[in-house]
Amino acid sequence: MDLTHRPRRLRQDRVRGLVSETSLEPSDLIAPVFVDATTDERLPIESMPGHERVPVEESVTRVEEVLETGVEAVMLFGIPESKDAEGTRAWADDGVIQEAARQITAETDAYVITDVCLCEYTDHGHCGPLEEELRGEDGHEHGEGCAHEPTLTVDNDAALESLDRIAVSHAEAGADMIAPSGMMDGMVAAIREGLDREGFERVPIMSYAAKYESAFYGPFRDAADGAPSFGDRRHYQMDPANAREAMREVRLDAEQGADVLMVKPALPYLDIISEIRREFDHPVAAYNVSGEYAMLHAAAEKGWLDLEAAALESLLSIKRAGADLILTYFAEDVAEELTGGQ
Repeated sequence: MDLTHRPRRLRQDRVRGLVSETSLEPSDLIAPVFVDATTDERLPIESMPGHERVPVEESVTRVEEVLETGVEAVMLFGIPESKDAEGTRAWADDGVIQEAARQITAETDAYVITDVCLCEYTDHGHCGPLEEELRGEDGHEHGEGCAHEPTLTVDNDAALESLDRIAVSHAEAGADMIAPSGMMDGMVAAIREGLDREGFERVPIMSYAAKYESAFYGPFRDAADGAPSFGDRRHYQMDPANAREAMREVRLDAEQGADVLMVKPALPYLDIISEIRREFDHPVAAYNVSGEYAMLHAAAEKGWLDLEAAALESLLSIKRAGADLILTYFAEDVAEELTGGQ
């Protein structure tokens, strides 16, 4: 028996760290923060243990809690005081994200990224203003004169105008990075043009470049009050079956000026993260989404797995696949574990 090659030699305790191929640091992580304009107290998010909606007045305190763990960046998600069909509170000067961003950037050293979308702000829960689409009984589009029934879908080009306004309003409020998540065609170009036009050419864009129509978003929709009131988002978010399409979407965003390319969700799409890492020189981000977080918590509550170990292993797998940045609800807990609570 030839045992010249013994990989176990490098698995001994004092050498394991020296030959470890993948490292994870608190500075790799982004912590989501939910700011709620409808409340004056913290509200626990039942489906996401350990997370809360916080009022605008406590947004600075919440971000300071994140910074204490060693995490340096936050992503702000807003719950507005009111909603309408166009989502106009999304770009209001006194909107929930605008107010929170001003306070956080003025009082902390956090790197502030803002989610730019309309689903939390429209009364119908879709990611832009709606338009009527004509479809036949077989579900296919038909021309004039055919038997049809009207359906509603997002008006892509009208949404671009809104995303421009939102992005500029966030930059004016102090956002360090803009993160459009609506999967509208041309959204990066529209936002880049708007930011540059208003003198924010130094504000980068982290595009949700490959965002899938996923079953893993449920807890987030509870947290952000952003579930659609009818239908679903399959007409603008990607089909989970498609990988080549993801590369096309990412390439278009890169060509339009995206500075960071995000994949959402993370764990079911590690192949997409890996392929983007091979094909593009841009920083790659991954969103370890609410459902991925909630399912580990649920299993841990049953005693079926060790939560801390499973969370760390999950994030390492995302980093190993090629992600440079990870947006995750585990950010604070994992950062404290990595630093030993220091």
